[in-house]
Amino acid sequence: MNLIKNHATTAAIAHLVASAAPLHTKDGGDPLALIAKKFGDHTAEVMTKLGASNEQLAELKARLDEFEQKAARQGPAADHQPDTLGKQFAENPEVKSFSEYQARPSRFSMNMKATITNATTSAGALGTTARDATVIMPTRRLTVRDLLPVIRVTDNSVEYPNQATRVNNAAPVAEGAAKPESDYTFEMKNTPIRTLAHWVAASRQVLSDIPQLQGIIDSELLYGLKLLEENQLLNGDGTGQNLSGLIPNATAYAATPGVVEGTPNAIDTLGLAILQNSLADLPADGIVVHSADWMKMRLIKNADGEYILGNPATSPARVLFGLPVVDTPAMSQGNFLVGQFQTAATLYDRWEARIEVSTEHADFFTRNLVAILCEERIGLAVKRAKALTYGAFPTGG
Repeated sequence: MNLIKNHATTAAIAHLVASAAPLHTKDGGDPLALIAKKFGDHTAEVMTKLGASNEQLAELKARLDEFEQKAARQGPAADHQPDTLGKQFAENPEVKSFSEYQARPSRFSMNMKATITNATTSAGALGTTARDATVIMPTRRLTVRDLLPVIRVTDNSVEYPNQATRVNNAAPVAEGAAKPESDYTFEMKNTPIRTLAHWVAASRQVLSDIPQLQGIIDSELLYGLKLLEENQLLNGDGTGQNLSGLIPNATAYAATPGVVEGTPNAIDTLGLAILQNSLADLPADGIVVHSADWMKMRLIKNADGEYILGNPATSPARVLFGLPVVDTPAMSQGNFLVGQFQTAATLYDRWEARIEVSTEHADFFTRNLVAILCEERIGLAVKRAKALTYGAFPTGG
């Protein structure tokens, strides 16, 4: 760059000196002074332009260096998926500080936001064997939470007004006659927030083993918590610290007579359950069945030996009568649940998944052990029992 500057300066001097002979000023002043002024102005302009070019080149080089560093860190197979709970926790700098501090019993906690997505695995990104050399036990696809509206709350219980009666006396009225009075009553309902939790003991060294710590949280603690949640949402009996689930609050299935000729099969039964919801002015928006019952329906053939729910060589949508079908082992085999889930119940999130690590348990401090706790606090309010229809499939159907 100095060679460029010197060349530009020399060229400018030569040009100005060559033109000095015929140069005269109007006031008879010294032409060399004028040359010196023009030379100074020209040199300043050239140096300014060269300086700007240097700055632009330096900025471009800095950007290229930054890009190369990012590419080297990420590698060719890098993706941008949301971090799992385990990764968020394991990479938190406070975890490292906790693992290195051994002067006295201590505790560390961290609130997490669950990464539940709307991807094909509705429970979000859980741990897999690809992140851990250990072969873990299989996990279930979790789906029930996705059926319900979710509201975040900050209290330990939730109250809501519920209409108890409706006496509608609306009628045509003659001129001058008294108008009829209707009557509606409401009552306050209360839904408690329950705690779902479990913990595991681990050596203090596991806090320094990021992949293992991430695997414990994602593959076991978080999955175990969500598996319990799914069972509570469906089957919780409301006693003790249990949620009051969808099935115990549902309306019993009662087939409308005269709709199906002969003995109804499994698909007929679901159609009649959908009709029951419609007659209650609460049209269904989903169906929940056991995975074995869904496959049994998929295998039904017509008189020509063709599968009525679609060619098994393809991947037909899980849909019956226009409604999505959720098949899950969480539902007991031989039974079904049809409902308008978006209005039937509300799930309240008081705490989303929370991870806490502590040595303050039994003799863990002296044994260099830690307790890793995973818990959440949720509530479930089944507000419209008639929006849920629960029943059993016919035997052999």
